[in-house]
This record gives sequence, C-alpha cells and structure tokens, in this order.
Amino acid sequence: MKKITLLIHCKDRSNIIARVTNFIADQGGNIVYLDQHVDREQNIFFMRLEAEFQNSDFSTENFKEIFNSKLAEDFKMKWRVYSSESQTKMALFVSKYDHCLYDLLGRYHSGELPLEIPFIISNHKDLKSIADRFSIPFYHIPVTKDNKVQAEERQLELLKKYRIDFIVLARYMQIVTSKIISEYPNKIINIHHSFLPAFVGAKPYHSAFKRGVKIIGATSHYVTEDLDAGPIIEQDVAHVSHTHTIQDLIAKGRDLEKIVLSNAVKLHANRKVMVYNNKTVIFS
Repeated sequence: MKKITLLIHCKDRSNIIARVTNFIADQGGNIVYLDQHVDREQNIFFMRLEAEFQNSDFSTENFKEIFNSKLAEDFKMKWRVYSSESQTKMALFVSKYDHCLYDLLGRYHSGELPLEIPFIISNHKDLKSIADRFSIPFYHIPVTKDNKVQAEERQLELLKKYRIDFIVLARYMQIVTSKIISEYPNKIINIHHSFLPAFVGAKPYHSAFKRGVKIIGATSHYVTEDLDAGPIIEQDVAHVSHTHTIQDLIAKGRDLEKIVLSNAVKLHANRKVMVYNNKTVIFS
C-alpha cells in the first residue's frame, strides 16, 4: 500500500472538493483524511488530503502528471504531492543553548518525529558531545563578521550534499542571510521568546521581570529576511506572578521553547502547514 499527502490552495469556487475526491476515487485511492479552509477575505481555498492506494503499480509521478492536467490547470491550483515512501530530512543548527537540541533529539530517538536528521551544524563546539551521544554527525562551522560568507557557503554545501528538506534553528544565535533563506523558503524554522518587540536585548527575562509581566511565551515561525517576522507556526504561553524569580521565568521560558519548537517541527514534517501571504493555515 502507498500513501500520499496532497496540499492545495487556489481561488475559491464551487465543486473543488467534489472534483478532487472523485479524482482520487478514479485513481483507485481511498481518502483517509480531508480538511479544508476558505479564507473569506482573500477568497482562497486551502485543502489537505491523505489517500491510500492498494495498487502495487501506483506511481506518484504518474499521479502528479494526471492530476495536473485534469484538475490543477483548470482550477489554477498551487499544489504539492508528498509520498510516504520518502522520509523528510531535517538539519539542526545550534549554538550553545542545549535545551531545544536535547528535546528534539530525545523525541527523534523515541520515534516521535517522522523524519531523518543527517547532521547538526554549530558555530561552537560546546554541544558536540550531545551529537555524539545520539550518533549524529556534528559539523563545527565558526561564524564571524569576516567569514560569514564562507561559513554559509560551507553550510549550503552540506545541505545540498545531504539533500536536506528543511532546517531547524534550535537556538542558533546567528542571523541567517538571504543566501540560505532563498534556497529554503518557508523551510527554515526558528524559535524565540515572545517578549519581542517589547523587551529586546541580551536579557529579556530580566527586563520583563522588572516590569512585572504576567504572561511569558514562545513563538516558532518560518525564517524570512524580515527578522523574527516570518509566518507563525506555533505559539504557547505560561502565566507567572510576583512570586516567580528571574530564574523561574527563564526556566518556564525554556520549557515553552522546547514544546513549541517540537510541535512546529512535527506540524511541518507531517505536511500540516500551508503558507500564504505571510500567514499560515495549520491543519489538525
């Protein structure tokens, strides 16, 4: 049995769902999941569909060709088909903070994440022992203002060599430039605290503590050239009070970052995120 995931968005009009489901049936498929959304302001239709095919001679490439000629061209669809036979490859970029890295590798090791991690890249050597513990290749690529161009060229070389599908910045404390962003549009996931833009700088939790904040949070989003303003994938918050210390806030913030980032990675790896006009549609 072969399984595909089909993602579609196009201008909304009548009969889209019926045409797509009938097409799947005609191709011998059984739909096991279907969800759709219409953005009324933009008049855009979104759909995510999973289908199984029992025919041993089913070809994903053949399916794509027929779907494009019989449906996609008529509706002027933007669409993607993903086969369950090909596993997603994720690269991890890290610096010195280890909480997000440990969490992702723990979930990966337990089989919770449906993906492959060919390597980890870091601009420091501090976390190499963690990569070694999980038997994942670790590449130390230092980044300075003088060698940033060469460092990104080396990163891109590795990304292409291992055919990486998407990148996760697991507290990677460097700005990724357009050179890499343009190669991986809406395929680079970042995590950060949600104090921006109110509390900027190196010690946001200290600043927030002084203001007596009552809610702290974390945001995971796709990376764009507009720093920390890319399409949001996942967010969460925790309530705090005057009884919490700065260290309590930092600990709660790190817990949120781990959970929010791992959820964002799972959503992306399971093809449950669609991006349109810097917004996301997240399917259940």
